[in-house]
Amino acid sequence: MIGALAPTRVVGIDFSGARHPGKRIWVTRGTVEGATLRVERCQRAESLPGSGIERERCLEALRAWIAGQEWALVGMDVPFGLPAALVQEPTWERFVQAFPARYPCPERFREDCLGRANGREWRRLTDVQAATPFCVYNLRLYRQTYWALQAIVGPLVERQAACVLPMQPALPGRPWLVEICPASTLKRERRYGIPYKGGRAEHRAAREQILAWLEGPGQVVLPPDGAQTRAVILDDAGGDALDSLVAAYAAARLARCPDPRAASTPAFLLEGYVYT
Repeated sequence: MIGALAPTRVVGIDFSGARHPGKRIWVTRGTVEGATLRVERCQRAESLPGSGIERERCLEALRAWIAGQEWALVGMDVPFGLPAALVQEPTWERFVQAFPARYPCPERFREDCLGRANGREWRRLTDVQAATPFCVYNLRLYRQTYWALQAIVGPLVERQAACVLPMQPALPGRPWLVEICPASTLKRERRYGIPYKGGRAEHRAAREQILAWLEGPGQVVLPPDGAQTRAVILDDAGGDALDSLVAAYAAARLARCPDPRAASTPAFLLEGYVYT
């Protein structure tokens, strides 16, 4: 349970299952000061220590970087679990530990899920409640789900290098990983609907509107190089930089205001929970 011991350092990660994710994964980090998120940096994962654009190198560096955050609330834009009907283990921890052996590649993962779901895309309870855009093994999402569980979340759990909420207790001194969906956060704030991912002028204008809202009174403060960071976020046509900032914003809100629903429903403890 997140409470008085919640960390004041937060991270937002927009994840990618692409072949070269170093250029697609974005990381925003900052600190919570009262009701304000003070951003320190927004960067591509390829710029993390020891990282690069290739998948193996990038994900290994990202995993090590997360483990080194010690006591921070890390919001990741990627599913942490499957619908309960597709989980064969009795607990989420057992599911994550068995994941690599059961699913040797992303394609096997998607095929198995579709086969056991009779070709349908089942959604978790939290997906329904948070109105996430896709099922966790949807064609547009399954690689992200696979590589996050196989290369990031699973190894961190195995090495006890992080706590994954709400499925695990929140222990001080370790990073706390939570699942975030920027689209769901924007829907909660009624800022979702205008397409902001793309290189056209209207897409950039939509990113400007969302960023202006985030920078509203007492919400998000960009670094001293504000103009440069703002340009980095707005110039990223894929919207991934902006999504990492939204993820950090959601993590900061969670650090200030715990969500008691997360640990109170058995389904969330097996399937995972989207914090908005």
